[in-house]
Amino acid sequence: MMAPNEPLSTSILVMMYFGDVVFAVSGALTAARFRMDFLGFLMVGTVTGIGGGTTRDLLLGRTVWWTQDPTELLLCAGASLATYFFISHDLSHRKGMIWADALGLSVFGVVGCHVALQFGSPFVIAVFMGMVTATGGGVIRDVLTNTQPIILCGQLYATAALLGSLSYATLRYLATPEIPAEAIACLAAFALRALAILYDIRTGPPGEFIRIGQRDP
Repeated sequence: MMAPNEPLSTSILVMMYFGDVVFAVSGALTAARFRMDFLGFLMVGTVTGIGGGTTRDLLLGRTVWWTQDPTELLLCAGASLATYFFISHDLSHRKGMIWADALGLSVFGVVGCHVALQFGSPFVIAVFMGMVTATGGGVIRDVLTNTQPIILCGQLYATAALLGSLSYATLRYLATPEIPAEAIACLAAFALRALAILYDIRTGPPGEFIRIGQRDP
């Protein structure tokens, strides 16, 4: 069991900041699809980057991390504005957003689970908080841009986050060293999400648990 007040490890901080940047980029790319101005990029990108972690901290009754240390906020704002100023106007942004989102999803599932475990949450709650951290920012992004949230499209999205979070919690419970546990869990989440993107793997309605590719209506 981790101590509730134990500082975050260097590897978790690196993953968290990396997730902030790629999620902020995914939000900014979504803003580009809607031809928003720089304030739109800034708002959508930043909220996407910090939204999941903020939701997690509020649910846990934990001090929201970026209100004490603005590094996350500044990283998200910087990544959003960099996307605004350097993006090519003739670029198709949809694929870039999806893959940036997949990277953020894979690392934030682990980060969220780690933070919850460190805070003293039970195993099941920590796994759930990992999924919330990984998916929360994307849901807020899609709601702000009036887009159907990816999490509701049936594609393996929250499932990939859950796999990463569950893998990390299980490996840590089995006393696997932290860095190998983080790497394995991130790779598991990203691999599942990548397969879902490449082959359009979805969970179907009752009677059709899994389907691959769109079926004609």
